[in-house]
Amino acid sequence: MILVYDIGTSLIKGALFDRDAALIDHFEVPVTLLENEDPLIHEQDPEAWINAIKEINKRIINSLHGNIDGVVISGNGPTLLPAGVDGKPLTPAISWMDSRCSAESDIIKEITGSYIDSTFYLPKAYWLFKHRPDVYEKTKYFFSCPEYINFLLTGNAFTILPGSNFLKYFWSDDILNGLGLDPGRFPGFIKPGSMVGKVTGKGMSLFGLKAGIPVIAGGPDFVMSILGTGTVSPGRACDRAGTSEGINLCSERMITDSRLLSFGHIIEGYYNISGIISTTGKALEWFKNITGREKLDYNRIFEDISGIPAGSGKLIFLPYLAGERAPIWDDNARGGFIGLTVNHGLNEMTHAILESVGYAIRHVIEVMEENGVSMQELRITGSPARSPLWNQIKANITGKRIMVPLLTDSELLGDFCLALYGLGEYDNLA
Repeated sequence: MILVYDIGTSLIKGALFDRDAALIDHFEVPVTLLENEDPLIHEQDPEAWINAIKEINKRIINSLHGNIDGVVISGNGPTLLPAGVDGKPLTPAISWMDSRCSAESDIIKEITGSYIDSTFYLPKAYWLFKHRPDVYEKTKYFFSCPEYINFLLTGNAFTILPGSNFLKYFWSDDILNGLGLDPGRFPGFIKPGSMVGKVTGKGMSLFGLKAGIPVIAGGPDFVMSILGTGTVSPGRACDRAGTSEGINLCSERMITDSRLLSFGHIIEGYYNISGIISTTGKALEWFKNITGREKLDYNRIFEDISGIPAGSGKLIFLPYLAGERAPIWDDNARGGFIGLTVNHGLNEMTHAILESVGYAIRHVIEVMEENGVSMQELRITGSPARSPLWNQIKANITGKRIMVPLLTDSELLGDFCLALYGLGEYDNLA
């Protein structure tokens, strides 16, 4: 049996698979960001991650018939958490949505000569160094969310680097030294699929898992979704939908357009061309909550707006609720409705939010195709993929064929694949 988790911004998910990839059990726990009046600051309580995983374990272990052979954890990022010598958090985790670090990213750009967005890991650590020296001095290690849970399970501190050309989005000793940061506070790199360690007695006490279970390195949620949706040949693209949206295209060549991110692919020899859109599912959640529909099921909302025609009555929404990443990269971008009249109501406004996500995806795809790469299809994953209405809106606006996997939480299937690879059952991920 393989046990996997994914730490999302609004949901933490867990699943148990048998060795033949049959899904035995699946459970998810909602989590929230901490409230803050500053629109640039977005933080999360890491205790929420721990408590959610404990809750998942209580549910899933009841379904267990046999031993757990391995554990893999993936999660959102770049989210940064400073932990003290006792392994406890020193502050709330600074979310990937957080954009308070523009001044710090500008300084890093001057040193490296490369574009570093304020939401990346290093600007956050540098911000703590400059503005919270009390926290920085007490920091034993800086972690992202999957690595922190790995550390609590095994006692081993590592940073998961998905590939060598991801280094510019993380750090190097030279850059850290140039900023006056101590490289010893940044755990060494390992690749996805590497052995992190085994569950210790402390890990067993905290999470309720047996000591000695191997823990294999997962990685960022979008990388696991690429693997879990089979986005492993040129022309295939994965739309990793959730609180944010990541459009990831498998390509035979790298693109140097600064409006996009170009990574090594988890399959060697290919590249992942990526455009990350900041607040897509978050925009719908925000509007649902501020209009007094917190307890209303999303399916009911989709049913209510199913009769609204394309164009939402000439109403447009801009989904820039926490700035925007690809392709405009503007921390100061702000959202809003355009064209609002007395003839518009709640349903038209909700429909316009769904359409805004389609247009944001189309904007990213157009930039990709301007660079000479082609996209055959969009493999959609994440909770929004469960909505046929939203999938159809995306298909209509982008003009792309939409494919929905049987398991829409495809990052969990990607975690499973990495577990088998890490346990030596396969010698490659292709």
